[in-house]
Amino acid sequence: MRLAVIGTGYVGLVSGTCFAEMGNEVICVDNNQEKLKKLKNSEVPIYEPGLEVLFHRNIESKRLHFTDNLSDSVKKSEVIFLCLPTPQDEDGSADLKYVMGVSDEIGRILKEEKEHEFKIIVNKSTVPVGTSRKVTEIIASHGVENFEVVSNPEFLREGFAVEDFMKPDRIVIGANSEHVFKKLKLLYDAFVRQGNPIIEMNPESSEVTKYAANSYLAMRITFMNELANFCERVGANVDLVRKGMGTDNRIGKRFLFAGIGYGGSCFPKDVNAMIKTSKEVNSEMKILTLVDKINKEQKGVLVNKILKHFGNNLSGRRFALWGLAFKPNTDDMREAPSVVIINKLLELGAEVTAYDPAAIENAKFYLQDRIQYADDQYECLEDADALIVVTEWNEFRTPDFDQIKSLLKNPVIFDGRNIYNRRHTKTAGFYHYSIGKEVVKPE
Repeated sequence: MRLAVIGTGYVGLVSGTCFAEMGNEVICVDNNQEKLKKLKNSEVPIYEPGLEVLFHRNIESKRLHFTDNLSDSVKKSEVIFLCLPTPQDEDGSADLKYVMGVSDEIGRILKEEKEHEFKIIVNKSTVPVGTSRKVTEIIASHGVENFEVVSNPEFLREGFAVEDFMKPDRIVIGANSEHVFKKLKLLYDAFVRQGNPIIEMNPESSEVTKYAANSYLAMRITFMNELANFCERVGANVDLVRKGMGTDNRIGKRFLFAGIGYGGSCFPKDVNAMIKTSKEVNSEMKILTLVDKINKEQKGVLVNKILKHFGNNLSGRRFALWGLAFKPNTDDMREAPSVVIINKLLELGAEVTAYDPAAIENAKFYLQDRIQYADDQYECLEDADALIVVTEWNEFRTPDFDQIKSLLKNPVIFDGRNIYNRRHTKTAGFYHYSIGKEVVKPE
């Protein structure tokens, strides 16, 4: 098929590349000239495992193209995907100015062609319920008739986005006509050959599905974080509790790991958008208001442990921090717990040296030169009073504890992701603070 993907951010670039991998002709459209220059020079502007190989292969095969010409792209394409940012507005709602602006441009472009082929406009951006209807109204206001707007949300995990797109758990299509369902099912059949479902529904249900899924997962994470804090008070071990819970097939094992709060581009924004929309229709989802509040508080848990160990005066203390991205296998710093932790430590008079395998350049946008950045994880430890682990990158999981101990001033680890075996750290002579467990003290 001939596809246009408008927006080459995280979702757009992964979607466009993966569609091209299945033999489709894909035009990716963006008005960011700096990013467009990189894409045309075959440079991948984001860190996402597995993407670079597909990206180069499909450019070489001339199935994947990049342009800033929206008009030509819309006119040449059968299906037009909107993969545009919907950032959180000041009131918590999703800001739809990019979606609505491009929709208006599409309406003007299609108006120019009096007899254009039927166009399917697919909203892949995460948008509040009712957005498909609003986009339809905007395009139709230009006198355009031969089109339909569809909701087709993405369910991509950063760090696993290519895998999730190529082998999805499910495809959700929210449309109003059988013709459109058949067309999109034909497009997606190549991705679900193992039998995973393509679920048909109306656009409103599809739009709610995306928000409901992310809000529920955020709620599970938040429950485990609250449970972890409770476990510490009563002498329980949250990891053992997690195993006891997760073997119940009504609950399952995923998203039950305690930590220092969720971040990223999806959960915080989507939870707040769901809260805002539910209030607007007088059906407030009070549980999500608590989820958001608790998650923000959880990002400060490690700082509380640091103050408990070193006292309230951190002036002159230096901390080594491993992991800046909000999760491993991405360079995304949006809503990252590391930013909250670092800012609090700086306010308390401490100094911070940080290392991350992928996110340092993005971190500089948020933290600038207020901290030091190390070239490797062990260099980061030199002259530091303690190690703080914030992101569970694989290379941090089995470190040389003897080397860590020799480089730190004090044998202290604040493990925000519970990645270290407590027996190992105890034997190695560390004070080991983790989430949902009693502190380990050296033998």
